Amino acid sequence: MLEVAVIENAAAAEISLDPLRSRLLAELVEPGSASTLAARVGIPRQKVNYHLRELEKHGLVELVEERRKGNFTERVLRATAASYVISPDALSAVQPDPARAPDQLSARWLLALAARLVRDVGRLITGSRKAGKPVATFALDGEIRFASATERAAFARELAAAVAGLISKYHDETTAGGRAHRVLVAVHPSVRPVLDPPDNNTDKES
Repeated sequence: MLEVAVIENAAAAEISLDPLRSRLLAELVEPGSASTLAARVGIPRQKVNYHLRELEKHGLVELVEERRKGNFTERVLRATAASYVISPDALSAVQPDPARAPDQLSARWLLALAARLVRDVGRLITGSRKAGKPVATFALDGEIRFASATERAAFARELAAAVAGLISKYHDETTAGGRAHRVLVAVHPSVRPVLDPPDNNTDKES
């Protein structure tokens, strides 16, 4: 099972966004059958089977084993990944284009860049799985607290200059066999994690 999989097909994206099918994918992080899932989600086994066939058809779940039980064979399935990201390729006609309105200070341009990152890395992962080779990537993730907007602006200027200097130092147009790499650096306000709503059905002490 993959840790993260990128959904590039529009039909697969539509399937994954259905609330019930999304729930089934979450349940199938651990292998399960239609019978065990029916008990967990509270719907008939036949209906679960239908949804599992749709998920399997689009490569979102896979067969782990088949068990003979009396007159029928029980199919045990598992999600192909622990979590999924939908690529802009799934909405190809309306996917964002960073080249349309480049603006270093625009949050929407940053979002378009992030969408392109998901699309491109998703394509690389798909290609690498077919070729049986790993993808050469590198990422940094950190957090910084600025004392003021002035400090933030100064940091952005210094960061831009440092990255431009590194690109100038290592960029090579002439060497045969060289391969171009995309460099993306982003700065945005941190977002607090969304907490789960309280369970109103939990018994309370009187």
